[in-house]
Amino acid sequence: MASIFSKIIAGEIPSYKVAEDDLYYAFLDISPLAKGHTLVVPKQEVDYIFDQSDAMLAGHFTFAKRVAQAIRKAFPCKKVAVCVLGLEVPHAHIHLIPMNEESDVDFRKEHLKLEPEEMQEIARRIAENFV
Repeated sequence: MASIFSKIIAGEIPSYKVAEDDLYYAFLDISPLAKGHTLVVPKQEVDYIFDQSDAMLAGHFTFAKRVAQAIRKAFPCKKVAVCVLGLEVPHAHIHLIPMNEESDVDFRKEHLKLEPEEMQEIARRIAENFV
């Protein structure tokens, strides 16, 4: 059975896409810690990030770097945090989170609840800056 992320990549479930190429897909987290919080996934379904081949893992992080650069342009911040965590979705994913303080990346804090129009605008701003 395909993961929710595979269904998002296939277009079976809607997402706020910010970037895509032949191998990777980036979309907004629907329960973000900050505006611009993005997930970057390989299109090939792999549960554990370190089960990817060396080439796929390197490509995953290289694609994530390009997305992080777009996030930083769209949402000026000190850094874009990189987190690999999560057991609830069996599909490797990288969280990219704009941050000005380390506490901005505390997954225990209350997550933002944004309207669809605002999510679309955030996705548009990041996509415009993706190179």
